Amino acid sequence: MEHTEQQPDDASFGTRVRSAVIWRSGTQILGQIISWGSTLVILRILDPSDYGLFAMTQVILAFLAFMNGYFFASSLIQADTVEPHQIRQAFGMLLIINCALALLQLAIAPLAADYYNQPMVAELLRWQSLIFLATPFLVIPEVVLSRTLDFKKPAMVNLLSSFIGAGVGLAAALSDWGVWTLVVAPISVFWSRAIALTVLTKMYILPSFDFRGAGHMLKFGSTLLIAHGFWIVQSQADIFIAGRVLSAHDLGLYAEALFLAQVFAARFVPPLNEVAFPAYSRLQNDPSAFSYSFQKAARLVMLIACPLYIGMAVTAGPLVATVLGDKWLGMTPFIVIFAIAMPMMTLQILFSPAINAIGKPRITAEISAFGALVMPLSFLIGVQFGATGLAWGWVAGYPLLLAFTLFRTGKHIGVDTHHLWRATWPGLSTAAAMGIVVYGIEQALPPLPAPAVLAILTISGGATYVLLLFLLARKTWNELIRLVIKRKPPTPAVALAD
Repeated sequence: MEHTEQQPDDASFGTRVRSAVIWRSGTQILGQIISWGSTLVILRILDPSDYGLFAMTQVILAFLAFMNGYFFASSLIQADTVEPHQIRQAFGMLLIINCALALLQLAIAPLAADYYNQPMVAELLRWQSLIFLATPFLVIPEVVLSRTLDFKKPAMVNLLSSFIGAGVGLAAALSDWGVWTLVVAPISVFWSRAIALTVLTKMYILPSFDFRGAGHMLKFGSTLLIAHGFWIVQSQADIFIAGRVLSAHDLGLYAEALFLAQVFAARFVPPLNEVAFPAYSRLQNDPSAFSYSFQKAARLVMLIACPLYIGMAVTAGPLVATVLGDKWLGMTPFIVIFAIAMPMMTLQILFSPAINAIGKPRITAEISAFGALVMPLSFLIGVQFGATGLAWGWVAGYPLLLAFTLFRTGKHIGVDTHHLWRATWPGLSTAAAMGIVVYGIEQALPPLPAPAVLAILTISGGATYVLLLFLLARKTWNELIRLVIKRKPPTPAVALAD
């Protein structure tokens, strides 16, 4: 069935985007609360060395997973029209690719174990190959629904899978499964999502292995595939490099500190980008609305990211002691260092859906290639000074990557350094002032239990930030309020951002 979307020319498009953001990000937050609740319990049961072994497997899994064919299927989102045969072609591609990846992971599992000198890595990787077999059955329904900005169904499925993953993970941890807990929980999440999405969307289709006429899909997907491959190099290089240098215990502390610091950038921003890609695609012929919407999106995201990261940095000690327990206190300095780099990472990844939406994935590939050069080099230098030096590699590399990203994309999306600084300044300045206040309060506190210190600092920091934002950035405050309170926007550009 062929259908054509109309360009957004009234407030109804903004309403659809608002609904997509609420469903996608809202259920993502709820799902993460569920996931994090179980994760915190599991962290207290397992040892840092378990997470070190798991991090080693994730490098291999990530290097293969980027080739799972999602980018070929995502071309259906950007295309003007889609026919059933194209969906079947995408399904066929995904089946071939993911079956091959599963077999490839089985083959290289012993090689990875030898590289890390950890025999357990091979066994973990063999079972993790089951994830690839679920991928085709969850990607196709999500892509079809994303095309029409219908994020309600996948959002509900993701929430359901969060419950299932949390339950499986807790049961495995309490049954003393050790590192296997970290393997079976993700497998249960992927397979429950695949089954539920297929049933809920009634996506009972036969694959097509006749790929004639799929040139656009292959070209678009191949370019994004290359770009994502470079991104995998830059994001996984630290563990790959350090896995042969650091002990499993130290690597576990580093990896979990990074995971904690990346919660917002890695867990909450990507769902927003999933909404942004189809939304930007429909604004690509209106440069002013496109530029305005990107700036506003950056401003609103940084209003959340900046206080979160700065607050994490100034409360790292009591945060780790309260949430994770004393055996994880060694990750405290890593969290402080990562919190410095994360605002730049958050801002940098906002560019990807914008540049892809205007049909220039080659620029995304160039940016990823630059990152694949700069970040591993930073890690190679940093690891000479141990795990702490490795963490500082993020702080050294990301400003360069963000600057290059703005340089390559600015003229295409109508955003320059001045626009970006003006968009991010309200969140950055008020969050920095909040950090100074919170640090001063922490220094003035008498000796107290860690939970009490964390509660005092969190409450005072949150109140300070809201007050400063209200007093010093009233316009930005009003924009934030409009994000959650439904009001009819006056222009299509405001409709997207609101």
